[in-house]
Amino acid sequence: MVRRTRLLCLPTAGPSDTAALAAAIDAGEVDPAAIVAIIGKTEGNGCVNDFTRGYATLALKLLLAGKLGCPLADIEKRVAIVMSGGTEGGLSPHLLVFSREAAPAAAMGPRLAIGIGLTRDFKPEEIGRTSQIEETALAVTLAMKDAGIASPADVHFVQIKCPLLTKERIEEATGGGLTTATDDAYHSMALSRGASALGVALALGEIRDAPEAAICNDWSLYSRVASTSAGVELLRNEIVVLGNAADWVGDLVVGHDVMKDAIDADAARRVLAGVGGDAVAVLAKAEASPSGVIRGRRHTMLDDSDIHSTRHARALVGGVLAGVIGDTMLYVSGGAEHQGPAGGGPVAIIGRV
Repeated sequence: MVRRTRLLCLPTAGPSDTAALAAAIDAGEVDPAAIVAIIGKTEGNGCVNDFTRGYATLALKLLLAGKLGCPLADIEKRVAIVMSGGTEGGLSPHLLVFSREAAPAAAMGPRLAIGIGLTRDFKPEEIGRTSQIEETALAVTLAMKDAGIASPADVHFVQIKCPLLTKERIEEATGGGLTTATDDAYHSMALSRGASALGVALALGEIRDAPEAAICNDWSLYSRVASTSAGVELLRNEIVVLGNAADWVGDLVVGHDVMKDAIDADAARRVLAGVGGDAVAVLAKAEASPSGVIRGRRHTMLDDSDIHSTRHARALVGGVLAGVIGDTMLYVSGGAEHQGPAGGGPVAIIGRV
């Protein structure tokens, strides 16, 4: 079966703004029934209490349900929606709308392929633990199959939205005589992101084993293509696999590299050269180096009691990449636990050839 991936990059005026997508649907630029994933950046703090993510997700679900004349539950089964909070610095809020359709033309060589995977809902005591690693690995494998990507080498980015622990969820577990991975809601975001990233690494054969004790401890274990973002608005992992596959047509391709640190602009330049076309979308991870230094220079991102380090890191990496790309409409997600080397992270670029 020959398929085509289409991608719309749409600016937003706020978390609830779906006007640009609604206009694109009405103009016939995209078939709402063909939409399989929406990845976006929304203003907010990106922390536990960032409800802009859930607000934006609900607005998108309501729009699609209205256009398709179906219940919200149907949208939740067919569309992976990943909203990342935090547009610090010059990052511009936007949506990346992915759709796929059958194509009559013969395949013209490897082109952008997209697959979707959904885990079951996680219980509070499973978040940031082995269950999340294993279920994520299984869902990534199924998403690769959904995309028709046979080799892990052809996977260039795996975007995951994962859950976090709230005080209510922690109490739910302890009330039943169970313990959670942490009783700190903010730290649970890191544990959930880390476990999800290790699940990607396991599924793609980047690591052989992912012991629970390694989560947010053993930084030698990581994926070169995983990007995970935690939020309060869901209990399962929603997974989007992006790669290149032979049975796809169109004018889009994706490539990736790994930023060794937050100022590694050369990694983005290498990806641009590799895709050999104009950048349509950029997706990257950002993290304040846990060592407290970047190329021998001390940074203070980890010592700021007013603004969390993930917010500083998004602004820093966003600025570096904007200088390379010449655009601030970039998907930069904070918190890169087991997503690239410590202090660095993967960067992927979808190009039009």
